[in-house]
Amino acid sequence: MLSHKFYALFFALSACALPVRREVPQEHSHEPFLTSVGNSLDVNNPDQITDPVFALLGDAAAAQGAGNVTNLDCLQQIVADQAFTNAKAAGDVQGQVDALVFRTLERNSASVGATTAQCTGVQATNPEIAALQQHQDPASPNATAVNKAIELELAKQIASVGGNPQDALKSGTFAPGQIGDPTAKGNTCDDANDPNGCIFTQNLLVPAATADEISAAVGGTTSANGTTVSNSTSTNVDTSGSSDNSTNVSSLGAATSAAVIASAIPTAAGSAVTAASGGKNLQTFTGALGGVSAPAVTAGGKGFVVQGSDSFLNLAAALGRSCDIQHNQCADAANSNTNSGSASGLTVSQCDQQDTQCEAAGSS
Repeated sequence: MLSHKFYALFFALSACALPVRREVPQEHSHEPFLTSVGNSLDVNNPDQITDPVFALLGDAAAAQGAGNVTNLDCLQQIVADQAFTNAKAAGDVQGQVDALVFRTLERNSASVGATTAQCTGVQATNPEIAALQQHQDPASPNATAVNKAIELELAKQIASVGGNPQDALKSGTFAPGQIGDPTAKGNTCDDANDPNGCIFTQNLLVPAATADEISAAVGGTTSANGTTVSNSTSTNVDTSGSSDNSTNVSSLGAATSAAVIASAIPTAAGSAVTAASGGKNLQTFTGALGGVSAPAVTAGGKGFVVQGSDSFLNLAAALGRSCDIQHNQCADAANSNTNSGSASGLTVSQCDQQDTQCEAAGSS
């Protein structure tokens, strides 16, 4: 893999040659996490992704270094998922933490105030990664609430692998820029030559959550080594310049919190996902080979609950898990020695085909 410095030069030259109306680049603002994830990805990189930094770019630039990945909305998740897998296999807790933080970093958007699409159609291998999504432009609708919810969820996932949950604050982005600014300058920085991350060295970090909110969110979380996370963890991140945190997502009801997050972030089709309240089933797939239906997905828990237990921040991940559960139960019925009643004559191949249909329904 070529160095991050080479790609920084490449992007700079490309930007001069192809001027576009977009938010000023910020893909190198959190440089320590790019470096760490790049090192983890180097261990095993089956998709031949050129460099993690491509995952933080807009689609046109991202495609140039995405390797075998064609779903560019999911490139950031795929990079984080593989880096997390590699770090976990190596017993590298900090590597896992860095992959989690990387998954939540804001991706370059089309303009100040614009959002970037959620990943749909690709299910992360690691549930810790599947539970997360990227920060949104701080000037975008509901950004404070959306980004706070992301940071609180990130803290829980960091705690679950034995890391310091206060590291979630380091995933924060910048102060909101001026919508309509023709320069698209915003309040960003982008310096690949700063190994400590220019957002930190220039004191530009504006987390959406506070250290106290992080501590409250992870209280009682069980880590990978079986210990319970304390509420007294600390961090050296300066949060004194935080933006308006008047919307306390941790105090919102589950359905309301899910609705706030989903309404601000477009799906791949460009529409907004609306979280339902009152226990409405969001799983629209009705296929039921062998009498096995895809379990219900409802607003609740971290955002969305599958079968009353598994909880996800991302609706697409919840729908994917619902399809996975149906597929496994269908395959079990097909492989059953009795294979009688409504499952008579059922084959695993039929279950596979139904799973593809279920995933497609969730993506749409």
